Amino acid sequence: MATYNLIATTTVGSGGSTAITFTSIPATYTDLLVVMSLRNDTTGDQFYVTLNSSTYGSGTANSSKIFYGDGSNPNSRDNVAYLGFPSPSNFTASVFGNASIYIPNYAGSSYKSVSTDSVNENNATAAYPSLSAALFNITAAITIVSIETQSTATKFVQYSSASLYGIKNS
Repeated sequence: MATYNLIATTTVGSGGSTAITFTSIPATYTDLLVVMSLRNDTTGDQFYVTLNSSTYGSGTANSSKIFYGDGSNPNSRDNVAYLGFPSPSNFTASVFGNASIYIPNYAGSSYKSVSTDSVNENNATAAYPSLSAALFNITAAITIVSIETQSTATKFVQYSSASLYGIKNS
């Protein structure tokens, strides 16, 4: 049976932030899980995942697939850098979307796979649930995980949060 251990939780303060970052992640677990509650200050944006300061797409062996919809139209894209959608500022007021990032075998020496699921909450038909998978061209153990906005002009708003869990398989 797997055991989940909370490593750290970060909550965005007043003024917002372009990133939520976890550093000094110990290599004592089997897998990592990040659980998030996100809202941004613009009318449209995605979130990006950076591992060990390497943004997806910076290596030649990277690949990704994202499936998403808008309430009426299903879509998919290959090899995009974004991996999910926070709730944008024009969606239902004060409502945060949720997302998770799963990184198996994060301390191993093979390329790192990442899977995400997210949905930006909205009291309307236009909401974006998504599922994605990506392969990062990184063979070192993951010690830094960062969730970032699409641009420095966009911020995660106050009270957006993320919790990092280490998973041990017994």
